[in-house]
Amino acid sequence: MTSEIIDTKSLKNDPVFGQLSFDSHEQIVFCNDEDTGLKAIIGIHNTVLGPALGGTRMKTDESEWHALNDVLRLSRGMTYKAAITGLNLGGGKAVIIGNARTQKNDALMRRFGKFVHSLSGHYITAEDMGMDTRDMDIVREVTPFVTGISESKGGAGNPSPITAYGVYMGMKAAAKFQFGTESLAGKKVLVQGVGHVGETLVKHITEEGGQVIINDINEERLENLSKKYNASVVLGKAIYGLDVDIMRLVH
Repeated sequence: MTSEIIDTKSLKNDPVFGQLSFDSHEQIVFCNDEDTGLKAIIGIHNTVLGPALGGTRMKTDESEWHALNDVLRLSRGMTYKAAITGLNLGGGKAVIIGNARTQKNDALMRRFGKFVHSLSGHYITAEDMGMDTRDMDIVREVTPFVTGISESKGGAGNPSPITAYGVYMGMKAAAKFQFGTESLAGKKVLVQGVGHVGETLVKHITEEGGQVIINDINEERLENLSKKYNASVVLGKAIYGLDVDIMRLVH
């Protein structure tokens, strides 16, 4: 029997417990299923106020460490959002690693639901980036610990319009603080990420007379929304050098 000697001095910092975003997480669950190809990470940050609630994202990350960092920072953020709004909930989040357009299927979602169920209600999932109401309906087949299911099944339906409206009102509040008026008319507004939430946000801004610039990795969707809302398209990291009044970035 041999043991591997690790030179700890060569490590800049611990990749999990040493991360700033780790912030005393209660539990991190790595989910792997060879049959469906599922690779997912569930983070439970804090359950002092109640079970951890947070959506599930499905996206292709630069690396598995990027996915882990997403889970850590987003679940921590959910803890504070629940607390500041007076909800009896804690913070959680999940990331399924993969391309939602090509790799997502019912079997994968059911398997993910079983992992959620194995946590016995400590984590409640919902839809986020790359997910929709139908996906949560599939998860609901194997666990009750899910929200955002279809109205026909007793749920609240798609939360994206409400989320987008919250971002929109936040922009108006920021505009009032910075410019003295909450009106977005004539303002240059950058929206990075034009999925379900992003498109509805673009709609609100456009209807108020804002000049919208959109950015996303899905160039086909950018083209369609550009025509639909008369929005300008800027690709890639070029957005970070733009002269805009307000921006909504997705990280």
